[in-house]
Amino acid sequence: MALFMVVLVLLFILALSICTALLRWNELKFSKKGLPPGTMGWPIFGETTEFLKQGPNFMKNQRARYGSFFKSHILGCPTAVSMDPELNRYILMNEAKGLVPGYPQSMLDILGKCNIAAVHGSTHKQMRGALLALISPTMIKQQLLPKIDEFMRNFVSDWDNKIIDIQEKTKQMAFLSSLKQIASVESTSIAQEFMPEFFKLVLGTLSLPIDLPGTNYRRGLKARKIILTILKQLIEKRRGNQESHKDMLAYLMSKDDNNRYKLSDDEIIDQIITILYSGYETVSTTSMMAV
Repeated sequence: MALFMVVLVLLFILALSICTALLRWNELKFSKKGLPPGTMGWPIFGETTEFLKQGPNFMKNQRARYGSFFKSHILGCPTAVSMDPELNRYILMNEAKGLVPGYPQSMLDILGKCNIAAVHGSTHKQMRGALLALISPTMIKQQLLPKIDEFMRNFVSDWDNKIIDIQEKTKQMAFLSSLKQIASVESTSIAQEFMPEFFKLVLGTLSLPIDLPGTNYRRGLKARKIILTILKQLIEKRRGNQESHKDMLAYLMSKDDNNRYKLSDDEIIDQIITILYSGYETVSTTSMMAV
């Protein structure tokens, strides 16, 4: 029994020493001159677990320790985190002027190689122009706001005398509202198949890029394949029936002179996924907190 306890203590000390050595090695690896202060966590995994578990509190705690500009290792990527409004504004305003945007590998893989976050230079400029054309003041006033107003009135019309899960409902609201703007007529018919796969896709982008069975990353990649099939069928169907539509997909697909930005089908699909993704998490969370 005594021998067993000695072996157990030695194993514990050995494990503790290895963990300490790994943490120290990772800190030394990213202790280059010019980098902001901060901690890097474990090799490969970094501080991803703490980041996903604590959410905004992780950023607040790090800011309290290291200030508004610090380094970390999140979602498999060494990361410099800025919580300074002026610095963030400078970065966003100069994204195409020497600053190249970088995003977690899991996000780039699942959102697609043609999404606006993955391209640079002239291609990025073209993608940005195509997306900005979808939210011009005229488009917002004449199409987007009236459709959103109608959708929201219908969405909450049957909530009377019911117990409502606000978190679940706001997730559905953010997704279905965006889908309605993209494919107005077909949104109802594809939503049931599309929505659960989209939620898997979102989780996949917020995970380590480790392609193993059972991981959120693997589920996100599979969900992307299903979503690609749905959107390709939708585009082919529209080309086949030649009906007129007034939504985002119709504009992205149009080849007339009103659309200066001619995108391929792969580019269109990746922009649609990006639009849904970028509006989903922020809108649903903000709406839930407002309620």
